[in-house]
Amino acid sequence: MKNVAAKALLVVSSLFLMHGAALAGQQDFTIVNKTGYALKHIYVSENNNNSWDEDILGRDVLENGEYFEVSFGKAEKVCKWDMKVVYDDGESAVWSGLNLCQISKLTLKWNKNTGVTSAQTE
Repeated sequence: MKNVAAKALLVVSSLFLMHGAALAGQQDFTIVNKTGYALKHIYVSENNNNSWDEDILGRDVLENGEYFEVSFGKAEKVCKWDMKVVYDDGESAVWSGLNLCQISKLTLKWNKNTGVTSAQTE
């Protein structure tokens, strides 16, 4: 939570995205859930923070096929972030060192043969 407040991380769903590009942070990105399952929690924290910030979904669930817009404050300068997603059954996947200054979209997919969740970047 301290990073959220200190860094003014603004997270909003696409339905409530009210600011224009002039207020957008260079780290803004979209998460697309194509795992086949609902995601109950998504955490985004500065790289190597050693703890997770607040769940950015809040009380919402990101259903399969849905997307979620993540927005940072314009003043945010950090590019490297870690992300953790938690499925509704408690299973999770973690990515470290995502360069959000170069990523605009993360499409999450789950491979039933390997049991691995992957993230395709754009």
